[in-house]
Amino acid sequence: MDRVNNLLEQIQNRLGELNKAERKVAEVILAAPQQATRYSIAALAQAAQVSEPTVNRFCRSFGVGGYPELKMQLAQSLASGAAYVSRAVEADDGPEAYTSKIFGSAITSLDSACKALDPQLISRAVDLLIQARQIHFFGLGASASVALDAQHKFFRFNLAVSAHSDVLMQRMLASVAHTGDLFVIISYTGRTRELVEVARAARQNGASVLGLTAADSPLAKASTLSLNIPLPEDTDIYMPMTSRIIQLTVLDVLATGMTLRRGVDFQPHLRKIKESLNASRFPSDAETE
Repeated sequence: MDRVNNLLEQIQNRLGELNKAERKVAEVILAAPQQATRYSIAALAQAAQVSEPTVNRFCRSFGVGGYPELKMQLAQSLASGAAYVSRAVEADDGPEAYTSKIFGSAITSLDSACKALDPQLISRAVDLLIQARQIHFFGLGASASVALDAQHKFFRFNLAVSAHSDVLMQRMLASVAHTGDLFVIISYTGRTRELVEVARAARQNGASVLGLTAADSPLAKASTLSLNIPLPEDTDIYMPMTSRIIQLTVLDVLATGMTLRRGVDFQPHLRKIKESLNASRFPSDAETE
């Protein structure tokens, strides 16, 4: 299916243009498109808390003759499969095409993100990390693995570091936060309610919050400082791909900033950690010759 004709993508792209009632219909469909194809018009109206005429108006606003046709187009969007992979990929792409597109998309997104990041904000973020007594990395969904990667990087700086993807644990840690604690909250959209609430709670208790998230998002506004990460893909529809790569790279930038800020006196500590792994590895071919 041509991307231009993909109904799910059209709905997502036009969310901001819809009135309040029609937006409710759109949000129900985008939240569970497979389920929406099984709804009757009455069931969809009830799920969106709108009237049936509103659903019909929603259909007409997308050039669809009625609700049965809307369900058919939704099913076609889902059947294409490409919508839930990447914006770049078409349903009929072969291995050579989709491999090239995914790599190209990642390279382009990283280049755009690099140009968009403010070096002064990077410096301030490194300040927060250097000054922290302990650091908690929080992420949910696709960002949870990024938080774990951050823990793996930042424990090397001789700090108390943890990573959490459980909402209840995140809430508990925020409730006992103190001045000197830093919460690094990773969210591509910045619209995840639980993470925004955790950020607010941590700050109320005197902790600092560094957001790795979208500019002007609820999480960015709730953070002490936000590194505004560009949005090269729509994760409401597409599988998170380049967004995760950008998050990981930004964390690499921050880790490098901390290493350089610590100076040459810190190098023996990092070398000791690296050398501790030697005994766990088979020697390379060059070492056995």
